[in-house]
Amino acid sequence: MTSHNVFTSGSMRLGTAAAVVAGALMLASCAGGAPADPGTASPAATESVSSRPTATPTPTPSAVYKPADASGPAQNVPVPVLPEAAKTETKEGAEAFTRYWFEQLNYAYQTGDIRGVQAVTSPSCEYCGNITDSLTTNYQENRWLAGGRITVPAATTTFERSPDGNYQVVIQVLQDTISYHQANGSEFRAATQPSNTGNVLLVGFHDSAWRVNGLHPLR
Repeated sequence: MTSHNVFTSGSMRLGTAAAVVAGALMLASCAGGAPADPGTASPAATESVSSRPTATPTPTPSAVYKPADASGPAQNVPVPVLPEAAKTETKEGAEAFTRYWFEQLNYAYQTGDIRGVQAVTSPSCEYCGNITDSLTTNYQENRWLAGGRITVPAATTTFERSPDGNYQVVIQVLQDTISYHQANGSEFRAATQPSNTGNVLLVGFHDSAWRVNGLHPLR
């Protein structure tokens, strides 16, 4: 069965982009609460109900995020939202968009839904296409992935546009172990081990929006 850890194979020598910068990115976790127990009114309580303050309706709790494991796929995965900073053709915009793109890729790993990452990726990015094709394959027939979470501790660009219109963003990418589960929860292939790699993302700004045009692991 086809599988794909995002950044474990291939290399390309690219320009003179800045070296990966040390940094840390803390991702907010999603949390939710159980609804409050409204209790049950006794018959006697109805006699003086008019003298009591009106009860405030209990708000509907937010759906609680649950990561995938052997018992089932992830549930209520938060959909990434494009930050305002990622809407401008600036150094900060390119770096913010890069992080957003990897959030979309994380969403695809957890759900099998590749539409979000494809919407901000050019068909010319062959490596990106390999990833999304692999995800689609591994989510067929009620299969799912667990783990594989991607974090980007560092993303930096010199913001020098190349003749082809692309900017190079140098990134450090960490990815957790990926396990592959079939419909009954058992693993249908060996887990993919965690990785820590340097990469170059090629991004272009067209029609007032960023798009990924290439992804290349570095040695």
